[in-house]
Amino acid sequence: MRQFIAYLLYSHTITAKAWSVVSRRSVASGLLANIGSFRASSSLSLANADGECGATPEIPKSPSSASAAFDASTSLSRKPKSGDIVTFTLLSFRPTGGDGHDEPDVLEPLFDTAGTLRLVLDGGNYLPGLHQLLSTMNPGETIEGATIDAGYGGYNPDLKFQISTSDIGDSIDTSLVKVGTALRMGNGMDCRVTEMNEKEWTLDANHVMAGSAYYVDVRLDRVEEGPKNWEYAAVGQIIGDKYEVATFALGCFWGGELAYQRMPGVVSTHVGYTQGHKEKPTYEEVCSGRTGHTEAIRVIYDPEVASYSSLVKLGLDRLGGDVYKLNQVGNDRGTQYRHGIYYHDDEQRKVAEELLEGYRNGEREVMTEVAEAKVFYMAEDYHQQYLLKGGQSAKKGASESIRCYG
Repeated sequence: MRQFIAYLLYSHTITAKAWSVVSRRSVASGLLANIGSFRASSSLSLANADGECGATPEIPKSPSSASAAFDASTSLSRKPKSGDIVTFTLLSFRPTGGDGHDEPDVLEPLFDTAGTLRLVLDGGNYLPGLHQLLSTMNPGETIEGATIDAGYGGYNPDLKFQISTSDIGDSIDTSLVKVGTALRMGNGMDCRVTEMNEKEWTLDANHVMAGSAYYVDVRLDRVEEGPKNWEYAAVGQIIGDKYEVATFALGCFWGGELAYQRMPGVVSTHVGYTQGHKEKPTYEEVCSGRTGHTEAIRVIYDPEVASYSSLVKLGLDRLGGDVYKLNQVGNDRGTQYRHGIYYHDDEQRKVAEELLEGYRNGEREVMTEVAEAKVFYMAEDYHQQYLLKGGQSAKKGASESIRCYG
């Protein structure tokens, strides 16, 4: 199997998909050719491979999601809707191969693909095709041999074309280009060289794994409503909610989100902007520092598997010594990077304050704020599960270092 440093890029919604993949060989050559102007660039070199994204604390040891007892009182008898918590069992998950052209490789999935699992329908983390399949099922139903797109789309022969070597000229070092090299066209489309001779190159703008798919055997075990308590309420959860919500600001939200994705008991994560004064701010507005928002992570979790205390500890472990820095995490500075624990009820407040007390030593002031959770505005689609899309594992219990720009 060929190796890649970038993986499937799909949004947290069901329909929107885009892709980015670069072969390790072409990255090593330091070449990113801009077809049209033919200016050589090394912007896809190893900058994305090594950058650490904060500390990578040990994931708290918790029972597997499959071990959580089912509560019949919260189970629904209907098909799941967007936002519902879905528990399902993947009985089989295997690649089908290509669709007529050279058979593509299918990368090792970066999410769990066996056993009893949970997700928020339309909430990302898994292939959009799996969300779509689950949305058609009733609790207790099993579907065998279903085919779901691996996320790369079908193979389009119109995206394979030739370019004359005379058009290339001498404005690029063609000795760096060989079959398999990744190139970028002037319009931003990525492609790769599939054939070369003295007169012309053949370029293919299809994703290298276009046409790949998986066979899936899946059983829908249960459907539950997601939590309703999104902002602070002194009395805590709304009666009947099994799942709870937590909100944290840990600097750049990409790395913190992946850390929580990996935590057993967490069934959904989103990144966004909170604690500010402007409605529906954009990323650019938040970065200006004028809206009062901070980058944050909203977590939906099962308190029977992951305690709120363990969620807070994970966040504080990631911050490390930055708990003493005002409006700064790592090299990121500004009010949009201030760190905080935003509680949704008074019990969460007590836990947060008790854990932060352990960081107070009389010499340095703790700058991590503890405040009531306010309106949380979703960040743009491309920010959601950004590091999973970039090729880093979101499997439960994964311990690989989290890289901010991987």
